[in-house]
Order: sequence, then C-alpha cells, then structure tokens
Amino acid sequence: MASDTLTSSARTDAEISGLDALEIAGRDKEISRGARIWAATWPKLAALTIAILAWQLVVWSGWKPPYSLPGPMEVGRELISQARGPQLWDGLVTTLRRAAVGYVFSAAVGLLLGLAVARSKVLRAAIGSMITALQTMPSIAWFPLAILLFELSEKAIFFVVVLGAAPSIANGVISGVDYVPPLLLRAGRNLGARGLNLYRYVIAPAALPAIVAGLKQGWAFSWRSLMAGELLVVGISQTSLGAQLTYSRDLSDAPWLLSTMIVILVVGLVVDAAFGAADKAIRRRWGVLDQAGN
Repeated sequence: MASDTLTSSARTDAEISGLDALEIAGRDKEISRGARIWAATWPKLAALTIAILAWQLVVWSGWKPPYSLPGPMEVGRELISQARGPQLWDGLVTTLRRAAVGYVFSAAVGLLLGLAVARSKVLRAAIGSMITALQTMPSIAWFPLAILLFELSEKAIFFVVVLGAAPSIANGVISGVDYVPPLLLRAGRNLGARGLNLYRYVIAPAALPAIVAGLKQGWAFSWRSLMAGELLVVGISQTSLGAQLTYSRDLSDAPWLLSTMIVILVVGLVVDAAFGAADKAIRRRWGVLDQAGN
C-alpha cells in the first residue's frame, strides 16, 4: 500500500513537472515586443497599400476626371500642405473639443441611465424600449429640431451628439448588467456585498466588457453625429473638419476634400486603437488572453 502511494505521488509529481516544463518552454518561446508590434502592424500596412493601389487604378481607368477624383499623390501633397498651415489644426482642435465634450457628457448620461434602468423594473418597463428606439433613430433626423431649438449654434451640435451616443452607451450598460451570472450575485451577497457595494465590487467588474463595448459604440455614434452636425451647421464662426468638407465641396476642391476625409478617418482609427487596447487589457485581466497578448 505504501509503495503504491509513493508510486502514485511520484507519477503526479512527474505530471506536474511535465506541465511546468511545457509552460516554461512556452514562455521561452515568447517573441519580442518589437516582433509583436510588427505582427500587429504589417496587416494594416498591407491593407493600406492595397487600398492606395486600388484607388490609383480607379484613377488610371479614367472613370472620373482628375479634377473630380484626384490620385493619391496629389491628395498626399494637399494633405502635407494643409498640415503646414494653421487651418487644418484649428479645425481639428475645434472638432476634437466638440467630440470630447459631447462624448463625456453622453457617457455620463448613458452610464447613469443604463444603471437606473437595469436596477429598476419600473424604469425598464417604462423607457427600456424607448432607449433602443432612440439608438436606432438616425442622428441626422434630430437636426431640424435641434436647429429650431438652438438655431445654428454649438448647442445644436451638442444636442444631436448626446442624443446619438447616450442611448447606445445606456444599452451597453443594461446588456452588461443583465448578463452578470446569478452565481456571482449570490456569492457577492453571501460575502456581505449589498446595495452600492454589490454594484461596485460585483456587478460593475462583471459587466465591464459589455460596458466598454457600449462606450465604443457610443463613440462611433457621437463621432458620426458630430460630422453630420458640422456639415449642416456651418454658420458658426469657428472652423472645423466638417466645415472644411463643406467649403471644399462648394469650391470643387477635390484634393482638399479628400485630404480632410483622410484626417477624419485617421482620428477614427486612433480612437478605435485606444478602445482596442482597453478591451485587450480587460480580456487579459479576465484570463481570456495570455500574457504574451496572442
């Protein structure tokens, strides 16, 4: 009996050692940080190269005249020229300021509204479906009302940005709270978490992935609403990216128009990368992404 126990113990130790060896071997094979950055970068560079080549091929095909659809080189020169002057940067600062103010306010409203609806059955029955209806409503449809209420002003743009983003964020919060496993709630209550502490230590961490997804979607809605607002509300004294799109269209300046569109696209890509990094950090903390980030 003693020998069998020793044999079993030795076998178990050997299996554990084997698993440890595999884990250590896997760690030894971890690639460097530079290689990971390159692995994440080259697909984007390849996609960008393909897009530029396709663009140039369409230009060479003669589908549209050069003054209507200029090539990448001409647009690139225009973008460099704009970057050397103050107009592009002034417009970028104005647009980003509006986006930041509108999004922060939308996030605050959406988070509070989502938590309130998720916690109260009465509120859910009263306005739960209304939040989804507001989310699906095109933001451009709010502008006639916004202009009637606030005229051609910053408040009109702010009004539409909030109405475009807050419902999406609220729905993300509601969805995240709804999908918290009941087992976690029971465990939290058994450990003494009640009221706000239950939301702070149990529900909020468990719902965090859905909340971040809602915040990301809310940013997309707010950015789209802001661009629509700046295209329509161009009577404000301050320049903006949307206003520059309108001016370039009115002047039939295609290189200026396309270079401004590229700037808007780059801003969207940078923000998406920030949300992607936050999502990856959450997944790594939850244990669904290894430390190497693969």
